Amino acid sequence: MPDMCRSIKTLRREGEQPTDEEVRAAALQFVRKVSGYRLPSRRNEIAFRTAVEEIAVSSRNLLEALGQS
Repeated sequence: MPDMCRSIKTLRREGEQPTDEEVRAAALQFVRKVSGYRLPSRRNEIAFRTAVEEIAVSSRNLLEALGQS
């Protein structure tokens, strides 16, 4: 199995809390990678944006659970 995109920034940094913008940017990169679309069609725009927001929330929850936020 190929590695995931290397351009997705690691947010778990010792002593530094990721900003909401960093968390959302990483979520957007992930959704783009998984969906294969840089920009969704108008038909898929809501699903795309919803996925970004859900992943951002999940990522923030994970970082908080790890004591990184």
